[in-house]
Amino acid sequence: MTQRLALSDAQFRRICQLIYQRAGIVLADHKRDMVYNRLVRRLRALGLDDFGHYLSMLESHPDNAEWQAFINSLTTNLTSFFREAHHFPALAEHARRHRGGEYRVWSAAASTGEEPYSIAITLADTLGTAPGRWRVFASDIDTEVLQKAQSGIYRHEELKMLSQQQLQNYFMRGTGPHSGLVRVRQELANYVDFATLNLLSRTYNVPGPFDAIFCRNVMIYFDKTTQQEILHRFVPLLKPDGLLFAGHSENFSHLVREFSLRGQTVYALSKDRA
Repeated sequence: MTQRLALSDAQFRRICQLIYQRAGIVLADHKRDMVYNRLVRRLRALGLDDFGHYLSMLESHPDNAEWQAFINSLTTNLTSFFREAHHFPALAEHARRHRGGEYRVWSAAASTGEEPYSIAITLADTLGTAPGRWRVFASDIDTEVLQKAQSGIYRHEELKMLSQQQLQNYFMRGTGPHSGLVRVRQELANYVDFATLNLLSRTYNVPGPFDAIFCRNVMIYFDKTTQQEILHRFVPLLKPDGLLFAGHSENFSHLVREFSLRGQTVYALSKDRA
């Protein structure tokens, strides 16, 4: 049996500081076992048997590629197709009223791709797939989940929220060794662009302004100050009549006056934000 490595209080606090500095994620004390279990895999992969050595290696090399693996290990990627389903009819209705130009949506915490592809399916159903009608930009801090998202391959049972028509229109079933898997059809994938992006960055290299921004179930990992900073950065990236979609346990109304509640966890730019 593999020996359990020691993780001291000081080392755990240091890990919490580092992930906060790099990714804005706030880790509570009860996440200690999760932190241990996820990072111990990195130590084993690197042939290290001491958390102190691992932290020293990170801190002495600010540009070390291991930083990305550290962030990937500590980010949580719980997602599913058409999660928080009430958002998608609201998006479709908003897109239907759109006049002229390309309708653009940013999925700011794209994870393994279920959210941006759900957005893409909604827009394809609503606006069709004529070139230049719409586009989805999908970003995440975690490079591993973005790779999965770009591959567009999922287990068939993960698509239970889709209609039979949507399954036929937008996915191909795997055969033989790929039985039980489905892949997003290229005709849909062509409308989705993926990029690595840290929401803590001072500026975002994104193709805005957007008609809608989905930033769902990621703000819960940030403290209030970080949440406010991110929301302020969203303001110039939204068109005047644009929508911001939040997660079910997130409330942005009291954080910044630029946004006001428009529907269930759906926000719009406030008219009196000047």
